[in-house]
Amino acid sequence: MPKTCLMTRRTACALASTFFLPMSIASRVSAQQAPIRIGILSTFSGGFSSANQVYHATIKAFQKLHGDTAGGRPFEFIFRVDTGLAPETARRLAQELIIGEHVDFLVGFTFSPNAAAVSEISTQSKVPVLITNASTTNLMAKAPYMARFSYTQGQLTTALAAWALKNKIKSVYNVFLDFSTGYEAKTDFTNAFTAGGGKIVGEVAFPLSTLDFSTYVQKARDAQPEAVFTFLATAGHGFLKAFHDAGLSRSGMRVLGTGDLVAEDLLPSIGEYADGVITAMNYSYAHNSRLNREVIAAVKAADPTAPPFSFSAAALWDTLTAIYRVADAQKGALDPDKTMALIKGMAFESPRGPIRIDPDTRDIIQNIYIRRTQQQNGNWTSVEIDTFPMVKDPIER
Repeated sequence: MPKTCLMTRRTACALASTFFLPMSIASRVSAQQAPIRIGILSTFSGGFSSANQVYHATIKAFQKLHGDTAGGRPFEFIFRVDTGLAPETARRLAQELIIGEHVDFLVGFTFSPNAAAVSEISTQSKVPVLITNASTTNLMAKAPYMARFSYTQGQLTTALAAWALKNKIKSVYNVFLDFSTGYEAKTDFTNAFTAGGGKIVGEVAFPLSTLDFSTYVQKARDAQPEAVFTFLATAGHGFLKAFHDAGLSRSGMRVLGTGDLVAEDLLPSIGEYADGVITAMNYSYAHNSRLNREVIAAVKAADPTAPPFSFSAAALWDTLTAIYRVADAQKGALDPDKTMALIKGMAFESPRGPIRIDPDTRDIIQNIYIRRTQQQNGNWTSVEIDTFPMVKDPIER
């Protein structure tokens, strides 16, 4: 983060929340070349604090590879922290970014309730919202200026259930976070798993504030399933350690989960507790493509101290690709309706593989990878072991 403000407008510099272009760029900007202002609003605190540094490094790397202007205009990035599952805070900050900072785009959103809270503001102001994390199905049904570059729970959980059934797993115990997306994840997994002949032998929900997982691990032990399905977000370390300490990883009981269980930026701290965990996700740090290797190298070069490039950072990379494309197509004269028309059906190669925005739903179509966490070249990573190609959200609500 720079220590001084460059290109400040309307408000005083907030060192902890605003990312500005270098002076060499700012000095070339005339009054007729106002920057495209991107508000990045997400949960850069608690278990998600590492995302802040990764996002800054990703932006720097992207502009190093693709230039610092699009459509003849430079960029200004304004960061805001929504503090967690806090819809009212997200709504207030979105209003401040739109009304006070006059942003052209809103990007980010970790929690789906936060993203849903800004949908009405986005619709009224016609400010496009590009989602890099929030995963609830039908999130954009009543938000015509919103598009998703992350994933849906249905994409992950139905693929995971199909893989479990194909690999002869017949009984599962569900452990999940006690909020709307947690219930959605376990319901989608349960429906797909039981439809294929699998059996759910029990379930338990736990609060986001949980620190001691021994009780939940004991409940799973008592149910004696072949595997445990988990939706844990950043609580993976605590649960997997308790699972390991209880001896369940040595008993043959498998852990299945959505990819946030072993997110790339969390794996260094989780370490051996994640050994053998099976997850479904839209990205793997170990994804074997030239573009992924180039992006990882560019992000490392931008900030060698940043945590590993992650699925959320990959989605940020793709939102920047989309923004550059629509800015170039409109020669910098951004019109929100034209912007959304250009985003609908947009397709390109991502660090995660091929992606496409569904022109009807504005949801993402992408590969879903089944990954096994293991050591590779001395580091813990999640290696792709199966692929479900170009998956649309399979859930209708």
